[in-house]
Amino acid sequence: MTSDGLRLWTERFGDPTHSTVLLVMGTSAQAIGWPDELIERLVHSGRQVIRFDHRDTGYSDCVDFTAHPYTLADMAADTLAVLDGYGVDRAHVVGVSLGGAIGQWLAVHHPQRVQTLTAIMTSPIGNNPGPAWARAMAGQPADPDELPPPAPRFLQHVMASAQAPRTTPEQRIDADLQTWRVLNGDVLPFDEPAARKFVERSHQRARNPAAASNHDLAGRQFTPDRLAPLSSITAPALVIHGTEDPIFALPHAESLAAQIPSARSHVIKGMGHNLFSPGLPERIADLIVDSTATR
Repeated sequence: MTSDGLRLWTERFGDPTHSTVLLVMGTSAQAIGWPDELIERLVHSGRQVIRFDHRDTGYSDCVDFTAHPYTLADMAADTLAVLDGYGVDRAHVVGVSLGGAIGQWLAVHHPQRVQTLTAIMTSPIGNNPGPAWARAMAGQPADPDELPPPAPRFLQHVMASAQAPRTTPEQRIDADLQTWRVLNGDVLPFDEPAARKFVERSHQRARNPAAASNHDLAGRQFTPDRLAPLSSITAPALVIHGTEDPIFALPHAESLAAQIPSARSHVIKGMGHNLFSPGLPERIADLIVDSTATR
């Protein structure tokens, strides 16, 4: 597939005549971050499933961000290009983290393309987390009028990780694996073999591993289109969130669900900010199946 001249790697599963579930991954993560167990469950339920590598990740093309900066809207345009490439007019859009923000953007600005929206481990697109992060990193108290900053343990990990050596493939893999371990939290068990397999495959597939950090730069650009009211979303919506998410505490999901008129919420006790826990992919797949069953 191509989007604005960029080649995007895509993969399709299931019967093309079935309704489409489009899986949109999060910041800096490749499409293979969607577990096979989740995809198999969706296909077995009678869904066509499409996943793709964002620009700057995996087998998709990379961008010189300094020369050609992009925004959330551009990443949403890539998502539409994937649907267009497969000839899909409307899809059940399922996004995790940044992918959930992209899903919101599509549901607001291209409602005719979004059959249902499932937003997992994410925050309202109109929320600018920058100030809350900055105060937390500086050791200052949170502003009670803002959505909460990340958990102290995660922020400590971010600062420590920035100083950790990453000169060998083994060091880079170990550092990424530690990040996923922190994101998982301590309540649900962490499936380290699955996480390691994902990290190792991601390093093997990446055209330019450093390019994935451009997603953070894109996410920080608060353009006016992100301030469009979520109350305009007409697609049935499901907000899935965990009680132990170290990046977006539960109030982020509560705020998102409150702003979307049709939204239902499902809170998973103990879930953090990844899918690397035994049984979790199947559990989320079942929620998606139920949410899209009669739409």
